[in-house]
Amino acid sequence: MDGGDSNLSHNLNIPLIQDQTQRCHERNKNPQTDSSNGYATTSFLNTCFNGLNALSGVGILSVPYALATGGWLSLALLFSIAAAAFYTGLLIKRCMDKNSNIRTYPDIGELAFGKTGRLIVSVSMYTELYLVSIGFLILEGDNLSNMFPIGEVQIAGLAISGKQFFVIMVALIILPTVWLDNLSLLSYLSASGVFASAVIILSITWTATVDGVGFHHKGSTLVNWNGLPTAVSLYAFCYCAHPVFPTLYNSMTNKHQFSNVLLVCFIITTVGYASMAVIGYLMFGDEVESQITLNLPLDKVSSKLAIYTTLVNPISKFALMATPITNALKDLLPRTHKNRLTSILVSTVLVMSTTIVALAVPFFGSLMSLVGAFLSVTASILLPCLCYLKISGTYRKFGGETVAIIMIIMAAIVMAISGTYVSLMEIVQHL
Repeated sequence: MDGGDSNLSHNLNIPLIQDQTQRCHERNKNPQTDSSNGYATTSFLNTCFNGLNALSGVGILSVPYALATGGWLSLALLFSIAAAAFYTGLLIKRCMDKNSNIRTYPDIGELAFGKTGRLIVSVSMYTELYLVSIGFLILEGDNLSNMFPIGEVQIAGLAISGKQFFVIMVALIILPTVWLDNLSLLSYLSASGVFASAVIILSITWTATVDGVGFHHKGSTLVNWNGLPTAVSLYAFCYCAHPVFPTLYNSMTNKHQFSNVLLVCFIITTVGYASMAVIGYLMFGDEVESQITLNLPLDKVSSKLAIYTTLVNPISKFALMATPITNALKDLLPRTHKNRLTSILVSTVLVMSTTIVALAVPFFGSLMSLVGAFLSVTASILLPCLCYLKISGTYRKFGGETVAIIMIIMAAIVMAISGTYVSLMEIVQHL
């Protein structure tokens, strides 16, 4: 998902991206790193941890559903997307090697295509953050209503469902966290991403092997052509961390090792995603839900551990997802209106808007599929390829690398168009 610490020389700065905005976004993805002071002091091991945290997210819950939707052969697409995302990560590193002033992902967009490039990268970045924030609320509502099923609730004369009630309740719990000016405490809580993913995988595996659920579903589908766009989109959502790579790169003491950092991070996360996909599909077959936690038996301790871990993580991360957006919006206000009250008002309106969308479009799988197809493919595959071709001048030479990059771009365009269309159709049909 997303940004880094912005401190590029004045010729690459525009008001849209402010230092504080980028720093908050950086902390969301790699809270143990602060390169804003200009010192690169992060070790290889710590950078690996930060990279794993950036790549670990709620996508872990949806990969079994993606596998069930696309069929067993869609696993090959998971590995292909991982390989393509790893390669485009290397392309980002090469772009940064061309100009030592680059600090953030929007900086790369501006270096390649000027102000327009910076705007496109920034808009895709903020839109992705906004939609993922909505996904957090939907996830919370789904799992809480599954654990504590209640009927309609009357609020101010309005009858709302139990799931909608929980979405509103979680939004009210989250609201004070987005009012904070100092997000350092929340940034450390967000570092639980790697640990949370490991806990979820181990807990669900324990549920299957020890608590008796077993692996009784072999999966009837080898390949489902109609479901492939959705599967690909959900797989792509798992690898949407590219906007944070520039910050990780700049934070390293030894930048020559960044390629090895990417290799380690992509191998570990891909093994985790593939394992979760296979385990979940074998446990529940074609009936696996868009969030595997919704399939888990609620009377097992291991299941409760997985669900509670799933519930706590988004609450701690919501403010860190929303703050870059609110900061960018506040930067657009006239100087005379920039005060504490206005800051709280903007943050509150943002939470209200995400809540309204979460209530109106309560389809986690379809929303994450849309994010994966429209934004993750764009930010993690298309933009790195296009920026590299422009910055390096490789497009002038029709060599093997140029052909490979063009093929990746064409495949990404097909994935983006087909996945976005299918996701939007699913959302419209469910409304």
